Amino acid sequence: MISVIFDLDGTLVDSEPNYYESGRRTLERHGVPDFTWEQHSRFIGIGTLETLEILKDRYGIPAPVEQLLAEQNAAYLELARGGTEAFPQMRKFVERLHAEGVPMAVASGSSREAIDAVLAGTGLDALLTTAVSAEEVAHGKPAPDVFLEAARRLGVRPADCVVVEDAAPGVRAAHAAGMACVAVPYGEEAAGDPGFATAELVFPSGQPEFSAEAVYAWLSARRTA
Repeated sequence: MISVIFDLDGTLVDSEPNYYESGRRTLERHGVPDFTWEQHSRFIGIGTLETLEILKDRYGIPAPVEQLLAEQNAAYLELARGGTEAFPQMRKFVERLHAEGVPMAVASGSSREAIDAVLAGTGLDALLTTAVSAEEVAHGKPAPDVFLEAARRLGVRPADCVVVEDAAPGVRAAHAAGMACVAVPYGEEAAGDPGFATAELVFPSGQPEFSAEAVYAWLSARRTA
């Protein structure tokens, strides 16, 4: 049986605005004003810790990266609890897979606390009971670690998994793990990334084009091939 592993932010839920705002607030607190959405968008698909390590070095921030991570996570959780929306077709897709008994997991660059808060806030925690944070493995995306750990926890072979991702680093991570990938680019900037071209199924226009029924039919065809 094929198993499905979902990225969380920008794939299942529209949390990127909250990640941008929490990062902007954190950087501003440490003397980096005017961090823009365009700058943030270059880090979509990369874990929060890795992103902060890069930004700390780039801007010469003296605070320890652990402090920056704690501050951003606190700001993000405050924003996330105020409201995070699951994409409607993604919710429909998860519900269909759950009804069919398809093994599923979440593999995210977010912290464990953030993953749990978002899944609980959207009600997806009842359907997606297996989740892996990049903080629980040695390397975040584009390394394959989170996807391999998700497969291990599900008790399935990586080759029997399909990943659903919104960012090119996640597509690379899926393939490095030996898994097929469904790509749903987040935003127009991301859609032009050539990294998406290697995905087995791509929705170039992102969430507006994504169809739960279309992907379920595609999965069914792979399962019977």
